[in-house]
Amino acid sequence: MNHLYKEFLISDDKSLINMDTVCKFLSRSHWANQRPKETIHKSIQNSVCFGIYDNKRQVGFARIVTDWATIYYLCDVFIDEEYRGRGLGKKLVEFITKEFEGIGGILRTHDAHELYEQYGFIKDTERFMNRLVKR
Repeated sequence: MNHLYKEFLISDDKSLINMDTVCKFLSRSHWANQRPKETIHKSIQNSVCFGIYDNKRQVGFARIVTDWATIYYLCDVFIDEEYRGRGLGKKLVEFITKEFEGIGGILRTHDAHELYEQYGFIKDTERFMNRLVKR
């Protein structure tokens, strides 16, 4: 599915994803900076992914893990530093929450609670648990 927002394309077409761009951004992130490229590639293959494109340049990304019935997990969301402040992150989250309306969503964030609260996510640290992978 493709959606135009201003001059940007938001798409779930995986053939448009620039793997180098996604891997480089995630290597600079605080949540995935230890994730090997092979793992990133496999995670993209096995998820629903959304990219934001300025012409053919990838400027944003989000990945969804879901069963399409009861729950989805929103992760690996980023907007290129040069493109921040243009509403792209908000539009991406809005697009995803509409796409998955009627299905419960979860996510983890270190610093973007206010962004996600605008789209119905509620901070719930009492029940969310993690099992970390040891590398």
